[in-house]
Amino acid sequence: MNRFLLRRTLLIVALVMIMSGVMAQETPFSKGVNLTGWYQAGNARKVHYKKYSKQDFINIKSLGFDVIRLPINLHYMTDGAPDYTLDNIFLENLNLVVDWAEELQIHLILDNHTFSPSVDTDPGVGTILNKVWKQMAIEFVNRSEYIYYEILNEPHGISDISWNNIQRTVIETIREHDNNHYIFVGPAGWNSYNNLAAMPEYDDDKLIYTFHFYDPFLFTHQGASWNTPSMLEIENIPFPYDDSSMPSMPSSFEGTWVEGLYDNYPNDGNAAKVRELLDIAVAFREERQVPIFCGEFGVYQLNSDEEDRVRWYNTVAHYLDSVNIAWTMWDYHGGFGLFEENSNGLFEHDLNVPLLEAMDLNIPEQTEYKKLPDSTGFVIYNDYLSDFINEVSYTDGILDYFYNVYPNSGKYCIHWTGASRYQAIALDFIPDKDFTKLVNEDYAFDFVVRGNDPMISFEVRFIDSKTDDPNDLPWRNGITIRNSRVSFDNMWHHLHIPLQYLTEKGAWDGEWHDPIGEFDWSDIDRLEIVPEEGDLGQAHLLFDQIYVTDMDTVSTDPFTGIDGKLPYPGSNDPCNIKIYPNPASEYLTIECKTENEINISIRDINGREILQERFTDSIELNISDISPGIYIIMLGDQCKWICQSKVVISRPAQPVC
Repeated sequence: MNRFLLRRTLLIVALVMIMSGVMAQETPFSKGVNLTGWYQAGNARKVHYKKYSKQDFINIKSLGFDVIRLPINLHYMTDGAPDYTLDNIFLENLNLVVDWAEELQIHLILDNHTFSPSVDTDPGVGTILNKVWKQMAIEFVNRSEYIYYEILNEPHGISDISWNNIQRTVIETIREHDNNHYIFVGPAGWNSYNNLAAMPEYDDDKLIYTFHFYDPFLFTHQGASWNTPSMLEIENIPFPYDDSSMPSMPSSFEGTWVEGLYDNYPNDGNAAKVRELLDIAVAFREERQVPIFCGEFGVYQLNSDEEDRVRWYNTVAHYLDSVNIAWTMWDYHGGFGLFEENSNGLFEHDLNVPLLEAMDLNIPEQTEYKKLPDSTGFVIYNDYLSDFINEVSYTDGILDYFYNVYPNSGKYCIHWTGASRYQAIALDFIPDKDFTKLVNEDYAFDFVVRGNDPMISFEVRFIDSKTDDPNDLPWRNGITIRNSRVSFDNMWHHLHIPLQYLTEKGAWDGEWHDPIGEFDWSDIDRLEIVPEEGDLGQAHLLFDQIYVTDMDTVSTDPFTGIDGKLPYPGSNDPCNIKIYPNPASEYLTIECKTENEINISIRDINGREILQERFTDSIELNISDISPGIYIIMLGDQCKWICQSKVVISRPAQPVC
């Protein structure tokens, strides 16, 4: 090789090495947001999958974001120990989210956010991590380059060495099934930039190193109640530090670590210090020649001055941009979010424009929100809770919005059991609604219900908003549903209750207030379903197709539930019905292998009883005088119907002469 070709070859190699180094320090996205409060639920059946939609992803992208970090309580999306098998409903709906990201070309980080600030990371967490990430890798291996994995958010209370070894094993587990996707790896110490240097050089060329930034902590977390000690009483900390406006430290923090934050704030509370700390992450990137990413930063809204808060975001976001570090702020809706404090969080009306400007984001047109009377009905629940409904239930029982055993319609229904008296299914309307027009035009609260105990009762009620007026109360307007109104016979029943039939029930604001006619249909805050008269206990309630509508359109399927099985949840007696012949003509034999006497009822499709008998073990019925058609056969004990099936009664065709 001549000297010219050698120089040229060396130059190309050098350029490739330089370019490789540059690429190693960059991510394929630049700025984004954490979509919090969605998949951060106690189990897969407490996630309300329609809370966000493809339109929300479109809105987020329109702001100038190109990446979304999706916090997921991943360990809770499973059936628990020992296998930690991911729930199918979780995977089904998460795949839809991935579809949106890929279609819109938004980078999506699947962040394992199974995390509690008050609980140290268990050194044995690797067992769970390996099981859940193996499944995730198998599930998403063929998805596009827009999808990323983040092993675990903010490990803390665990040594760097222990965590680093756990993380290495999880990387290896993922790579056994997926070599396509980038993995986010982070340090112990709450993903602190100070712990980046303690991370090993993992042998994987598709890693992105992540850290979080919440300094100065006294400023970013003033008002935070989840710390120990709580910082709820800290407020109006200025940024930058100003001696003339700095509030004094509450005496309750004397001798705690928070006292140190106050002592150091004159030095920590300024932009220069912020940049100095972020430079620790920059130095790590330059030394390791690896891409880094700031997965979280933000300031809690509750007790912070808004102008100071915006100034801090401007400082952090601009500096990260200037040193080419990609970021996702914490969060979209929420206490650190992009919307005006105490607003409805509506994209067209409530975005925090100064905050968007501070981070050089796009500013969509904003208009003032005006609440108008609802003029059409709407869906509350039909397989899923509808969007703009926030679930705020309080119950000590089992509440499952995705119960899939014989729903009246579609895939799922709501199942509730074990609730104590006064516990509630509570659904908050976002924003509050004006029902005045619906009431005047004879709209109704419309739903189907199934119960298995004639002693069940519950109240359905709407609650109006408590205003700033100290004399105003959250008045209730509702109706009590008892066995006299609907048979709790383990079959679906349709209720169509005109709103004008509801009556004021009173108000509770720490003490009880009798009704005085103050309920306000123009300002409806939420819907509640409550066992007001006693514990729900071991009884089971199921709800489906919940609407506010002027049409009596819901149909109940009299055969929903049962062919030889117990239809209500929690039963252990399989009942083991045999019915023959079916279709039947003159005689029908029913066998039910139990030791006790059984009640039997044959009903037509409208629920009218045609025949009733009692038997043990088996019975032969003469049905020659029953008209041809489809009938329901119900069996039960003295207290309740526990089994049902269906039978067709027909007659042989007569010969034609």
